[in-house]
Amino acid sequence: MGSIRSARPQRRRRRDRRGRGLRGPLIPASLPAAASRSERFDAAVVAALEPVESRWHAELTNLDVAVDDVPDVRKAPQEAGGESILHDGAVPLSRLVPAGVDNAGLPTHARILLYRHPLEARAPEQDILVELIHQVLVEQVAAYLGLDPEIIEGD
Repeated sequence: MGSIRSARPQRRRRRDRRGRGLRGPLIPASLPAAASRSERFDAAVVAALEPVESRWHAELTNLDVAVDDVPDVRKAPQEAGGESILHDGAVPLSRLVPAGVDNAGLPTHARILLYRHPLEARAPEQDILVELIHQVLVEQVAAYLGLDPEIIEGD
């Protein structure tokens, strides 16, 4: 005698156990809550940079602002090569990289790097995060222009 087999073909178990079909997204993509954390952070950077950029537009044409998730602390000397690093304790929050020449010999703009995870860890709410990003940007723009942060902030 051979082995006993079921008359039903074997099916793989799926997540859809009750036959309701695939579920769609919980929040439609058109709503702000559907944005990822990095997208919300990028929006906060734009909102924080807007007042500074509108006031100092002519002076900031050769300055780029970029976001990185975490700082590479292995490559981060405290103050080297004209870079300005803004710390909170031992953790870098942002870095101002001066203009220079890349590996291909092409000129590069000066760049402010904001580190998303350290900044988000210090701000429990979105409005506090925007204010913290604004303060960091003011400090770095002041370092870039060689001015006092109160002058950059204005009235």
